[in-house]
Amino acid sequence: MSALVRVEDLHVRFRTAERTVHAVNGVDLSLGQGEVLGLLGESGSGKSVTLRSLLRLLPERRTQTKGRIEVAGHDVLALEGAALRAYRGKVVSMIFQEPMLAFDPVFTIGDQIAEAVMRHERADRAAGRARALEMLERVRIPSARRRLDAYPHEMSGGMRQRAMIALALACRPRVLLADEPTTALDATVQIQILLLLRELQKEFGMGVIFVTHDIGVALEVSDRLAVMYAGRIVERGSARDLIRATAHPYPRGLLASTVHGAMRGRRLDAIPGAPPDLSQVPEGCAFAPRCRLAEPACVAARPPVVEIGEAHVAECRRPVTGSVPAEG
Repeated sequence: MSALVRVEDLHVRFRTAERTVHAVNGVDLSLGQGEVLGLLGESGSGKSVTLRSLLRLLPERRTQTKGRIEVAGHDVLALEGAALRAYRGKVVSMIFQEPMLAFDPVFTIGDQIAEAVMRHERADRAAGRARALEMLERVRIPSARRRLDAYPHEMSGGMRQRAMIALALACRPRVLLADEPTTALDATVQIQILLLLRELQKEFGMGVIFVTHDIGVALEVSDRLAVMYAGRIVERGSARDLIRATAHPYPRGLLASTVHGAMRGRRLDAIPGAPPDLSQVPEGCAFAPRCRLAEPACVAARPPVVEIGEAHVAECRRPVTGSVPAEG
């Protein structure tokens, strides 16, 4: 079965008068129908840039994009004008990290959801409002009919995030992109949003790419995981495989530095150093300066992609198998 999303050798650069930032450096990924792919990594690893490339939301005058992006049969980098506008929202939609910035503050929540339906489905305003009400009810916003006429600032953070999900799903997209949609929420609301997203994903049969820096969140929602570092995917496989047999030192470090109840009284085993400056892309493994297993060959050339198991690969010269040790 062909992939719903296929990204091949994606490179994204941002140009300024002073320098060029190589934000994404040869990313390959795929997404199947009804599958959730978790894109995991720390801030600055290229997760959100990869996601926005799928919607062509990056500023065109300062951005250079190379590679191939195919979504539901659409050659995304070739889309222009009306075709691109029709693609956004109908084929692929996005839940943004901060809904207060994503919603227009001068229009009501109901009008903004209705506008999307009217634009993509050529519906009248009454039909658009009816769909908006339906979606607000589906995401379990209390007093949904009254909230139709509420402005974004009149709703709590959790309700705004639910409204953002309602907007993203209003036109029944085939692919949903979620850019750290629970980061700004407290733990209780975060769990509610994650369960709601998973439920709606199964109900609508969508493919979902879920960006996060939180391993716990990634495991909660994902079928497969892809771990990014310095604009590259360094390991990918099923969520179960990546946790039980993590091979690359970077995701092993992420797991080892995760706080849990059994760590009481122990020092956190943090990853040393800092991510590289992406205005100067390293020739070899970008993680080598922080890696305890690095050798001269790691710095000299980009490491090979090594097969760890079925559909489980890592870009590493010295992959390690087995569970992550309890102590550093």
